Amino acid sequence: MIIYGRNIAKEYLENNNFIKKIYLQVGFSDKKIISLIENRKIQVQYLEKNKIDSLCSGLHQGILLDVSDYEYTSFTSFLNNNEEKVVVLDHIEDPHNLGAIIRTCEAAGIKSIIIPKDRQVQVNATVMKTSVGTLNNVKVVQVTNLANTIDLLKSVGYWIVGTALTDNSVDYRDIDYDGKIALIIGNEGIGMSKLVTKKCDFIAKIPMYGKTNSLNASVAAGIMIYEMIRNRK
Repeated sequence: MIIYGRNIAKEYLENNNFIKKIYLQVGFSDKKIISLIENRKIQVQYLEKNKIDSLCSGLHQGILLDVSDYEYTSFTSFLNNNEEKVVVLDHIEDPHNLGAIIRTCEAAGIKSIIIPKDRQVQVNATVMKTSVGTLNNVKVVQVTNLANTIDLLKSVGYWIVGTALTDNSVDYRDIDYDGKIALIIGNEGIGMSKLVTKKCDFIAKIPMYGKTNSLNASVAAGIMIYEMIRNRK
């Protein structure tokens, strides 16, 4: 997998993550990164800007890293860690949203995120760059069937809190987040699926006071995540 950007490059280099090869734009002059590369003795190839541009679709800042594909965590491994809070994504499609949610989880001390394998953006270069290296501290758990996974979470004591503006939803501040909580964030366009909604113990809503009737998925996730951990000792 090709990842790009100076921040993620520094993270990979400083944390001794495996890097197959590094591509630098001719004239690249970040002394800190060059020093890290030299210390790691990693193979470097210098390329003209147009060639670097052709290898990725984002703002690369003159550096690309060829790294191993991201390794997802198994659901069994997650359960063994006995974490009190977890974020579950119901088919998020935008890699910038996934990256931003991962970054928020890391900042809030959430150790794991659960995502479905199909119809959901996976960890790619854009997610890596948007999450700014926080994937070293947050595990992404990939599951085959989200509905079955929610049933398993319930069976080990998790309360399921979904997010939606519905007739039976309650103000997100009025929910008791004590104990084991799985917070579900729905798809950017349609929200949570009907099946997932039915499996929720609580449906939370974030009040809208202006003309906007919804928030960006990563913004809503940030508000909910910090409310979920607000009273944590």
